[in-house]
Amino acid sequence: MRKIPNEELGRLTPQEAISATKLNVVAVLDNVRSAQNVGAFFRTADAFAVDKILLCGITATPPSKEIHKSALGAELTVKWQQYQNTQDAVNELKDNNYTIIAVEQIENSTKLNSLVVNKNEKYALVFGNEVDGVAQEIVDIADVALEIPQSGTKHSLNVSVAAGVVLWEFYKQLK
Repeated sequence: MRKIPNEELGRLTPQEAISATKLNVVAVLDNVRSAQNVGAFFRTADAFAVDKILLCGITATPPSKEIHKSALGAELTVKWQQYQNTQDAVNELKDNNYTIIAVEQIENSTKLNSLVVNKNEKYALVFGNEVDGVAQEIVDIADVALEIPQSGTKHSLNVSVAAGVVLWEFYKQLK
């Protein structure tokens, strides 16, 4: 086996990435407190062609040295918007016919491995604070609760890791 050098990977230029076709998926960060997690979201959103990221509440925004450390420049190629509170962002998405999905451990949630994604729908995936998760008022207005099945003792993942798992599933089904 030969490791492929970066120059042979056929990566898009930043300008090509900005104008490339995106999935009908928006990531909503509900008071994510770690700027490094935010940077990881940007990098993952870039990898899986997410349309944009909504940074809500206390969530850090670019430009930021800490975001850049994990985003590695993806914060320059993925669209983003800032909202003072998550509920305003989610209500705006609902008004624009997005299916709101709270990625959270909730009674009667849909397990990620049984999720069926419709290519004709628009999705907003809400990821919550590292300690408190998705706020209850957002869970209350979500259309779907989505849970990542887990077997370990912690029963939780870092929010940026959860984003990678969930966004990969959407990418697989929509691409």
